[in-house]
Amino acid sequence: MRIASWNVNSLNVRLPHLSDWLKSAQPDIVGLQETKLEDPKFPDSELAALGYRSVFAGQKTYNGVALLSKTPASEVQVGIPGFEDEQKRVIAASFGELRVIDLYVVNGKAVGDEKYEYKLRWLAAVQDWVAQEIARHPNLIVLGDFNIAPDDRDVHDPVAWHEQILCSTPEREALQRLCGLGLHDSFRLHSDEAGQFSWWDYRAAGFRRNLGLRIDLILVSEALKARCKASIIDREPRTWERPSDHAPVIIDLD
Repeated sequence: MRIASWNVNSLNVRLPHLSDWLKSAQPDIVGLQETKLEDPKFPDSELAALGYRSVFAGQKTYNGVALLSKTPASEVQVGIPGFEDEQKRVIAASFGELRVIDLYVVNGKAVGDEKYEYKLRWLAAVQDWVAQEIARHPNLIVLGDFNIAPDDRDVHDPVAWHEQILCSTPEREALQRLCGLGLHDSFRLHSDEAGQFSWWDYRAAGFRRNLGLRIDLILVSEALKARCKASIIDREPRTWERPSDHAPVIIDLD
């Protein structure tokens, strides 16, 4: 089973890319972030023609998440239970024995900004919820754009990014607490290599110069750890014309 995550940075713009990629990569389940579409405009029928069913939660211009799958979703949850938030950043669903949570984590703008404080509150709420989910669903996957580089191996210039947004100690500690519930960074199950990124700024030839961060993650529960046979960052779509600034990330489960 192939499971993927991709921040498409506007599904309206990137639908041709997504369609081509789905045909070639053939994932079974895909979590999307930053769809930036209100629900009536979601391309449900176009994706169905490619063999994918969709559950989604969107809004105009900002945010938006979706789960695409070759089999029907059940037990769909939109938003973090008990956490009041108008932003469409969370969707979860079950696919047979698997429970998948798709997150578009708050960016936070800058350390010390009110949006940064909101990010830390949001992450705490996610942790509380995931603790309940993993108790109910041992076969749990939490994926998405985490807007956190887990450690300095995941940053092109750790000195320049030291204690900056996406790399600050409180953000990283929040991610570590989430993983402490029994989740594993699938990429690090297969590679200790530094300099492997999933996001590159559009500016300053960031992709060509590999000035990136690894902030798109697929976390797998302990029950799935041994079944995770591969973890891939698919850089190719980032080379296409008018790309998302993020590349898809993929795992293969036995």
